[in-house]
Amino acid sequence: MKMAIFGFCIACLIAAAVGPAAEPPAQKSLTAAEILAVAKAEDWRALDPENTLYLELATGRVIIELAPAFAPQHAANIKALAREHYYDGLAIIRVQDNYVVQWGDPNAEKPEAARKIRKARPTLPAEFDRAIDGQVPFTPLPDGDVYAAEVGLSAGFPVARDKGSNRMWLVHGYGMAGAARGNTVDSGGGAEIYVVIGQAPRHLDRNITLFGRVLKGMELLSSLPRGNGTMGFYEKPEQLVAIKSVRVAADVPLAERSDLEVMRTDSETFRRLVEARRNRSDEWFVYKAGRIELGNVPVPVRGKGAPAGK
Repeated sequence: MKMAIFGFCIACLIAAAVGPAAEPPAQKSLTAAEILAVAKAEDWRALDPENTLYLELATGRVIIELAPAFAPQHAANIKALAREHYYDGLAIIRVQDNYVVQWGDPNAEKPEAARKIRKARPTLPAEFDRAIDGQVPFTPLPDGDVYAAEVGLSAGFPVARDKGSNRMWLVHGYGMAGAARGNTVDSGGGAEIYVVIGQAPRHLDRNITLFGRVLKGMELLSSLPRGNGTMGFYEKPEQLVAIKSVRVAADVPLAERSDLEVMRTDSETFRRLVEARRNRSDEWFVYKAGRIELGNVPVPVRGKGAPAGK
């Protein structure tokens, strides 16, 4: 018995001298930049040239990805308008601060001078939402939303859905593109287009048809001079910003296309990016929000074949 007690005491002395067993160091969370740097090739997808538009301005090219899964008629009609060169020579007619840029025919209200639509349709039924479909990808965000029961990403597009009504829809956020309309819901068809350049006007969700989003060239739109007329419309002809052309990428020679890749929002890498933005581990951040809203989830875009993280 004495030997057993003595042995136990020796063990206690050794433990006291050495101290408690050291715990393994906590693994440092990766920043968004570090996650992007190790993204795999399969985490990216190439743009479909048949569903990509090039808006050409004197200052450069704006690239718009269409969303036929949510607005099939509008996507098709806008391509038809582009293919009949309807937009060529028209203008940006409205730039409202912290809201939208809008382009169309400056003479739209003058029947004798208005640009004629030859093959496309002048108006379409509204495509404000669609039925939830298991074939349409959806990556939900972990935090709540003021305007919808659930929000997330579908093939890179910001989407809300309501399982109770079995509906899902594109939502307004920075860079989203929609078809302007009048008071009746079927008075738009894509002849006039707007892009959100400021705060996310979510009150417009399911009130106007959204058909796509700008992937590259937002700075060419958001930096335009603001209109001083009502709702940001330009009041003088010399203020209008000329549109050189709008083309479907599939109709542009290969050598003149902009090859972009978009991160797959159904990938594990994207899920990790969302978590990294919810809980910033960058040295600069003192407080980790632990929350994220749909408008604060950028989808990475890069030149095709660019090094990881670029």
